Amino acid sequence: MHPARFWALIHEDWPGVFRSKGFFWLATKHAVVEEWSQAGGACNHQPAGLWWADIPPAEWPTDTEALEDIGRHWHDDIGDRRQEIVIIGREMDETVLAARLDACLLTDDEMALGREGWPGVPGSVPGVACGIRHRGSAGRRRAG
Repeated sequence: MHPARFWALIHEDWPGVFRSKGFFWLATKHAVVEEWSQAGGACNHQPAGLWWADIPPAEWPTDTEALEDIGRHWHDDIGDRRQEIVIIGREMDETVLAARLDACLLTDDEMALGREGWPGVPGSVPGVACGIRHRGSAGRRRAG
């Protein structure tokens, strides 16, 4: 996710959204799983750990279920990094909201920069509260 575009989005109106939560991957924090939590106009994000792709396999869980879960989300180029945000609300325009979230993703040109180029992507997302404003209240949408 592009940090400056995501930062801008979380300071815009999210009509009809009551709650959103999940985790995401910022291009500028390659190894870090960022946790997202929003209820009404209050939201926060913070580091939640490391992606399995950045943990030596010798330190991975050994049980079959956990390994299958890691494998289900694995991509050869980026490992298990992904965007996974669940949104709950009422009378929200899911198509518009999904498009706004998708616009925060890296473009093909930005992805082509690769891991070495991503720290140069402009912007940051400080770990502080944001300014989402909401109206309305229970559809669900998962982005990512």
